[in-house]
Amino acid sequence: MRKGLVGCLVVVAGLVVLALIVGGWLMGSYNRMVTEREGVDKAWAQVENVLQRRGDLIPNLVETVKGYAVHEKEVFEAVADARGRLAGAASPQEAAAANAGMTSALGRLLAIAENYPDLKANENFIRLQDELAGSENRIATERMRYNEVVRSYNTLIKRFPANFIAGFFGFAEREYFEATPESREVPKVKF
Repeated sequence: MRKGLVGCLVVVAGLVVLALIVGGWLMGSYNRMVTEREGVDKAWAQVENVLQRRGDLIPNLVETVKGYAVHEKEVFEAVADARGRLAGAASPQEAAAANAGMTSALGRLLAIAENYPDLKANENFIRLQDELAGSENRIATERMRYNEVVRSYNTLIKRFPANFIAGFFGFAEREYFEATPESREVPKVKF
């Protein structure tokens, strides 16, 4: 009778240990997915932050250029329109498309500056142009970081056996911030 009781206790203890191991693995996997998902959200917020910084610089740049290039109304409207679309972007795809439009419009705006020697020498314009170049570098860096975090998160939720936990708890794949086909085109400047 004692052997049967001891054997039963060993089996129960083994099942408890197995349940603790499986439960710990489930909890650890879930918590890692939550951490990765929050990392994606944080990285996206930083992309939006640097896009906003560039958007905040643009009105100053436009006003500085306007004084020299009064007749270039179409370019100023394109910059304002692109800035509005970027501010209203709700997803990485919308932001990428708006960003491509912004890059094109800014390229045309900076090309206009080449035709105005006094503007090119203007201290405010030079400072704003440097700030804008710095913003573009920040945007590229944050886009790269965002895509790295998305890759890590997407890999985690797709790997076996974590994909079962991800599916059960609703962890969905995130979108990369990809360049749009329009962003590959060189801006056309007409004078």
